[in-house]
Amino acid sequence: MIDVAAQFGPGAVTVAQMLRDGGQRVWFVGGCVRNALMGRAIADVDLTTDALPQTVSDLAQRAGMKTVPTGLAHGTVSVIVKGRPFEVTTLRRDVATDGRHATVAFATDIAQDAGRRDFTMNALYADLDGRLSDPVNGFADLTARIVRFIGDPEARITEDYLRILRFFRFHAWYGDPDHGIEAEGLAACAAHLDGIARLSRERIGAEMKKLLSAPDPAPAVAAMGRCGALMHVLPGAGAASLPVLVHVEQAAGLVADPIRRLAILGGEDVADHLRLSRAEAARLLRLTTAMADETPPAALGYRLGGPEAMDALALRAALSSQEIEPDKAVRARFGAGQTFPVRAADLPGLQGAPLGRRLSRLKAAWVASDFSLTKSALLADDD
Repeated sequence: MIDVAAQFGPGAVTVAQMLRDGGQRVWFVGGCVRNALMGRAIADVDLTTDALPQTVSDLAQRAGMKTVPTGLAHGTVSVIVKGRPFEVTTLRRDVATDGRHATVAFATDIAQDAGRRDFTMNALYADLDGRLSDPVNGFADLTARIVRFIGDPEARITEDYLRILRFFRFHAWYGDPDHGIEAEGLAACAAHLDGIARLSRERIGAEMKKLLSAPDPAPAVAAMGRCGALMHVLPGAGAASLPVLVHVEQAAGLVADPIRRLAILGGEDVADHLRLSRAEAARLLRLTTAMADETPPAALGYRLGGPEAMDALALRAALSSQEIEPDKAVRARFGAGQTFPVRAADLPGLQGAPLGRRLSRLKAAWVASDFSLTKSALLADDD
């Protein structure tokens, strides 16, 4: 049983009650049910119903709720409660798929709806009273922390090749690392790696960032490496140092960060292969540069700022199979707190490129002095 009011919130309950009062069957489904059963945080609450989308909209509007036709072709209507949207999707079954998109038809049976989903743990349904419906034995897999495709793994993958990456991502977040990855699913992923080329780089990048945001993605990434999936996603990447980095992060109290972890994985043209944003690509370049150079910790802290300098120190430590040395962390924080004492106004008569070169030369001398030179000393030495 699930306490739907406590775990899904009053807004979701209001939507479900509205549908039930209108004579429709309704269930909470997917990630919200999975996470509720695991005692994990719930980001989004999705509902499914045997009501057609127009019926959902009509009932909601009669109850004074705003609706948005989020994806009518796929049976989804968003119902807004106090500014928060809840997606309500009519029960569906796949009619045709092309490896990326599906053509669906509406259904009235949750077993048909469950059959089109990816993993058994994502095909759990709970009604308004908190009673669980489990048409594909997902609860047993969830309890054992086994990420298992529904039915034939190869059929599920060829319906949407992104499920290859989702398989590894879900293992990173929900699987049991001590018992390894589910063998039949792994074999099916390995057999269909060419399908990854049919995915957009944006979808691949989004999935990899979610995977690398897991507390410990190293076992899942290692499995990707063994079956060849990592090579298809990030040519030239290596997973050997990732477990060490995770240990370093945990010892230093650093939060999981996908860009930091991409820096240790390396590979060819990572930013382009994953379609990282400009800000993400710039940060990745700074970290990979700082990981490889020998900039002292204090200067590193000044150049990158405290948090990013700690990222760089973690990467350096992982490459050396060590933890971050406390004195280096102290020095990085010291450097991050320094303020260059010279301003453009202190150099009258200069502007443009000559001014920039003079300021750069003075700043380099100041950093080399371990930030000890005062403004007057810097300007005197520069005369």
